[in-house]
Amino acid sequence: MFQVICKSSRIRISTVCNFHSTHLQCMKDKSFVEKLENGPDLQDFIVGTYKEYDGKLKLEKGDKSRLRLPPWLKTQIPMGKNYSKIKSQLRQLKLSTVCEEARCPNIGECWGGDKHGTATATIMLMGDTCTRGCRFCSVKTSRTPLPLNPEEPINTAAAIIDWGLDYVVLTSVDRDDLKDGGASHIAQTVKEIKKRSNILVECLVPDFRGNENSIATVVDSNLDVFAHNIETVERLTPFVRDRRAEYRQSLKVLKAAKECNPELITKSSIMLGLGETDKEVEQTMKDLREIGVNALTLGQYMQPTKRHLKVIEYVTPEKFKNWETVGNELGFLYTASGPLVRSSYRAGEFFLTNILKNRRNKQTENQ
Repeated sequence: MFQVICKSSRIRISTVCNFHSTHLQCMKDKSFVEKLENGPDLQDFIVGTYKEYDGKLKLEKGDKSRLRLPPWLKTQIPMGKNYSKIKSQLRQLKLSTVCEEARCPNIGECWGGDKHGTATATIMLMGDTCTRGCRFCSVKTSRTPLPLNPEEPINTAAAIIDWGLDYVVLTSVDRDDLKDGGASHIAQTVKEIKKRSNILVECLVPDFRGNENSIATVVDSNLDVFAHNIETVERLTPFVRDRRAEYRQSLKVLKAAKECNPELITKSSIMLGLGETDKEVEQTMKDLREIGVNALTLGQYMQPTKRHLKVIEYVTPEKFKNWETVGNELGFLYTASGPLVRSSYRAGEFFLTNILKNRRNKQTENQ
């Protein structure tokens, strides 16, 4: 799956690994360029005045009801002219999108684009079927997904180059049916992109069951950012994620990637609103920093269907802003925190792009 910022056509195709990986919507009162330059702002996440909202924001133990969506999460879903264009391009390329598979509520805004012609979509590598069944994600699952398309790495690279991109995020479903979890397929896609361009590449990867050889395969592909989502706090992990997706295993994956290449930027993401405590969120952030994770995003969990986990709490924009402050104090290179922030976050990628390009320029000067 890949996330991209378009240079020439101004189409932005963004990537995420599951429903949790949907994207922050551009608000109408600021241009996309201003948002990239200024970073996230509290008002970006508010529609109406949340301090005056008197609705229930949290379910108490034993409460079987469902929370109503608070005003700061109510957004219009326009279907702009780019919506049909992007959908047609993706169908022609036979690429799957997590936007559709995960029933993302932001699909119209992301694909439709804003007044500046910027649009987003989400594409998954290795098919549209996952071998795991996390209770927060609506991507379909199967023990025996279809075989990999051997032409996908080349086709994906060719499409990205044709769209005139300068930053791409590759992600995928989990493929526990494959010996290496699909690591070589992901790595080959990165290599095909690098072979054809100077595009910066971020990979949002599965945990590969903790297999260090698979992790090394991806790291050695010459990617620029290695991302793996911790998703939730340790106590809730067995209830939120598939039984094979362990909290400590995710930490191990991120740590192993850093050990393979200490200069590599590593990134993770946390969903809030599943019943976690503030102390648990802070501990999770500390665990990530302890193993050298550089970038972190925090966003609101949104229930994709009635079959999935209910939202236990709608976290206020103010509290998300506080978590951003905590992240900065802990020393993350970048912390994006807000109700509509997802693991693939525009301002975050813009920020990382500047860092990576500066590193590349310094390396060139030193040669």
